[in-house]
Amino acid sequence: MLHEITIIQFSKMLNNLSACLDKAAAFAETKKFDSAVLLTSRLAPDQLPLMVQIQIACDTAKIGASRLTGKEAPSFEDTEKTLDEAKARIAKTIANLETYTAADFADASERLVSQPRWAGKTLSGQEFALQHMMPNLYFHVATAYAILRHNGVDVGKKDYLGAMPYKVPAGE
Repeated sequence: MLHEITIIQFSKMLNNLSACLDKAAAFAETKKFDSAVLLTSRLAPDQLPLMVQIQIACDTAKIGASRLTGKEAPSFEDTEKTLDEAKARIAKTIANLETYTAADFADASERLVSQPRWAGKTLSGQEFALQHMMPNLYFHVATAYAILRHNGVDVGKKDYLGAMPYKVPAGE
């Protein structure tokens, strides 16, 4: 189950974020301004800008999956300056997530997870996924979405949620 709620769902959310960045690029082109302006935008003076929101969302997904499974996470430099570079980071993150299988998560629920800033404290893998990874990824993706929307990019709830796996009941 942790594979589905992390790898599968995080890949979906990062793809949705990438699609929002496509809309941001089109918006900047239509309005004739440098799209890099959006990447430095924030909702509040003490908030991290859009590019950092994207970087943290990607790091949450790849490093979190690594901590749950014991597999090595790739290291990305935080040097992106353009929408294309932001989209490339998202694509690299998704490509990394695609290397994980459900079998990689066999003991993930019970694995003890820690981080340097937790001063030796741990969470079970399930606690880590449900109480840290998921809220953190959604927070940064939602904040990125809100920054784009605040700046006039035509994104809506369907862009944030993405395609849903609706099914038609049998016989209808």
